[in-house]
Amino acid sequence: MNDRPHLRVALTFDAEHPDRPGCPPGNAERILDTLEASGVRATFFVQGRWALSEPALAKRIADDGHLVGHHSHYHAQMPLLHDDGLRSDILDAQAAIMDATGADPHPWFRCPFGAGADDERVLGVLRALRYRNVHWHVELEDWTPTRTGDMIAEDAIRGVRDHGDGAVVLLHTWPKGTGDGIGPIIAGLRDIGASFVAIDELDDLP
Repeated sequence: MNDRPHLRVALTFDAEHPDRPGCPPGNAERILDTLEASGVRATFFVQGRWALSEPALAKRIADDGHLVGHHSHYHAQMPLLHDDGLRSDILDAQAAIMDATGADPHPWFRCPFGAGADDERVLGVLRALRYRNVHWHVELEDWTPTRTGDMIAEDAIRGVRDHGDGAVVLLHTWPKGTGDGIGPIIAGLRDIGASFVAIDELDDLP
């Protein structure tokens, strides 16, 4: 008899152009390969300009069965844009994401940097365009070049254990540490009884 509590985890990846060092070529492909080999369905918030520059990779995300969300077009801090700018950015990215992936990102949106997640003006524009912002519970700072795969995996396991069922984990497709750490993250979370879901399988989202 399994006495472990139900522990669902949503691994979420912001698929975007990197803005830090430590982003080796092929890193996103390595992450997708590991997810595929491990039988894990994840959620990818895709930046519109990234989808335009990496259409085959963006399409693979959808073809591999992952949930596709929206991560803006220019990766600007959303509160800095006026309402017309917000709408243009969101709609431009929506078109780019749908064209590259063949998937509709509605209603899943993630504000770049998390900026705007608590801004009622930004959230109102998102609602008018049939989106809802999805934040996170576990932040691993994988964008920091000194963060190794082992560090990221250790903190992911601790963060999920501390949060409990329904943890949404923030990761990115470009840091080397994430590419190194994704296998140990999956293995370590399975060791503590976790199962993996996309955010559309959770009722209570941050």
